[in-house]
Amino acid sequence: MHHCPKNFLLLTTLATALFSATAFCQTICCQVMTFGLETPANADPAPNFNAVRNFNVSAFRAETFDFDNDTTGNAAAQHSEQQPGLVHRSVKRILEDQKGIYRSPFEPSHLKYDAIFLPGTAAFLVTDRRIENNLPGGHYQFYSDSSNIAIGGLAATLGGVWLYGIKGDHPHARETGELELETLVNTFLVYTPMQFIAARQRPGEGNGHGDFLRHSMINTSFPGGHAMFTWAMATVVAHEYSQPWVRVLNYSAAFTVTLTRFLARDHWASDMWVGTGLGLGIGTFTFHQHCDQDLSSSCKRHYARISKRNTKSKLDYAPGSPQWNAELKNNYASGRPISQ
Repeated sequence: MHHCPKNFLLLTTLATALFSATAFCQTICCQVMTFGLETPANADPAPNFNAVRNFNVSAFRAETFDFDNDTTGNAAAQHSEQQPGLVHRSVKRILEDQKGIYRSPFEPSHLKYDAIFLPGTAAFLVTDRRIENNLPGGHYQFYSDSSNIAIGGLAATLGGVWLYGIKGDHPHARETGELELETLVNTFLVYTPMQFIAARQRPGEGNGHGDFLRHSMINTSFPGGHAMFTWAMATVVAHEYSQPWVRVLNYSAAFTVTLTRFLARDHWASDMWVGTGLGLGIGTFTFHQHCDQDLSSSCKRHYARISKRNTKSKLDYAPGSPQWNAELKNNYASGRPISQ
């Protein structure tokens, strides 16, 4: 069996560094100072210039030219302190992503996906050993090599897309690369604690039953890491470029990685099911959170659905609507206010 925990650590560490380095450029705020504007009543009086020939430097307050005399750079330092640093903004953005990812399964709009994912997980956990015992034997190295080639080819292609976006001033390609890096970081931050908590034995380890809470390291069976990372990357690309052939290629690569890792006896069926579901969810969430509507038709459709849903909600509870009248009728006797 071929276990590759170091590949995940190296890949995600690199992704973290690259994401921080390629985060959106820090915005520099400039203040425009103009003369002749109306000033508040409690403001200091402005100097009065009757004519150029009557110009008098002493009319200015003493501290007016302090900024010019600041040779130590204190003024610039104070200005820079007002803006959060690059690393600070990157960490804050990732933490916000993690908050949304962990809350996502409990949102009402995602309950339909939970209804598929959770029963499927339970079914595979019950039948893991039976499925494993009926897998074809042999060719383990071939399956392992095929998995590494598929995931390596996908990662190299996405890296090339990102470099193309940076070198040639192609915003869509650059966004794809940046969101891929962010997705890898988000995936790693979900994958790692799950590995430690589940601590599941791989097929062939221990008593061969796939027991949980038996490992004390990150290289455990649950969830399937290769599947999780590959589906997350493929999902972002499929959303960024919604052409059918792009989706077929990316999802085929992800499916190949998932299937070959399973046939190589590196994971149980439930490991791959959970890894696939989490990868799809994390990739979709990251894309929807940070995509640009002007660059992706999929992003534009997503925000159009949100806008339509919000508009419908407002219309449903507009004064005079059936919902509004029903609530008014129910709350009239008690004197409770209705929704506005």
